[in-house]
Amino acid sequence: MRSRAGQGWAYTRAMPGIKALLEIMARLRNPDGGCPWDLAQDFSSISPHTLEEAYEVDEAIASGDLESLRDELGDLLFQVVFQARIAEELGAFDFEGVTEAITSKLIRRHPHIFAGAATPSTVEDQVANWESIKAEERAAANRSGGGAPDPFVGIPRNLPALARSIKLAGRLARIEPPQRGGASSGTPPPAAELPTRLAAATQSAADLLDPEAESPADRERRLRVVGEGLRVWVWLARELGVDAEQALRLTDDQTLASVRQDLSSAPTEGVLSGVVSDRHQAGKSRSR
Repeated sequence: MRSRAGQGWAYTRAMPGIKALLEIMARLRNPDGGCPWDLAQDFSSISPHTLEEAYEVDEAIASGDLESLRDELGDLLFQVVFQARIAEELGAFDFEGVTEAITSKLIRRHPHIFAGAATPSTVEDQVANWESIKAEERAAANRSGGGAPDPFVGIPRNLPALARSIKLAGRLARIEPPQRGGASSGTPPPAAELPTRLAAATQSAADLLDPEAESPADRERRLRVVGEGLRVWVWLARELGVDAEQALRLTDDQTLASVRQDLSSAPTEGVLSGVVSDRHQAGKSRSR
């Protein structure tokens, strides 16, 4: 690993690689001799690939395979270059605009490094400063747009539902009670109320375990009750200082490891039976 003293050299060394990547992207998108697949892509069609590459980066980090992480980060960087090239062709912005935007944001959000502000004494203070700066940025965006203040700007609806709920809980918790109006039922309650909320959600779900209840209204109620129950678990995780997404992933990983260990010594017939059963359950889910 290079020392910090050598970082300037490392940055300079990376520049030809970035230039080459941009040139490759331009050639792939060149109508005269470019790649037909790359030429056919637009923001909508390439977006799923960008998400997939981000998940593969996460997978490489979880595996601890740094060589794989290097490759996956390259794939993700290519997605950034790809999206920037499409925007450039539309006359919106280019890769330089992308780097300028993130550079400005990082400088703006680290005034203690770049603007002589007092250095936060703890990580918690730093996070609080960031949230304050981001809130000011959202307020400025609302003012420039002429609309009413929206505390949820920047939380994409297409985030995985659990990750989105975690972010929403954080924003909701920072809204002062007088500002909530009639939305108080959707905001995180005091910690002391969480066990009661959780018990109520569990009971509501148990009340729906009726195999004969298959009307559209029944299915709609199941969706609502399960969603409300999951939201209470997100609130509880936040109160405990636990990342709900990470906790569920860890539990699923442990389950997979345990089942795989059991299957490694199970008869093949038993394994096939389990696969058939799983497919049957999947078919039931799709048919509902």
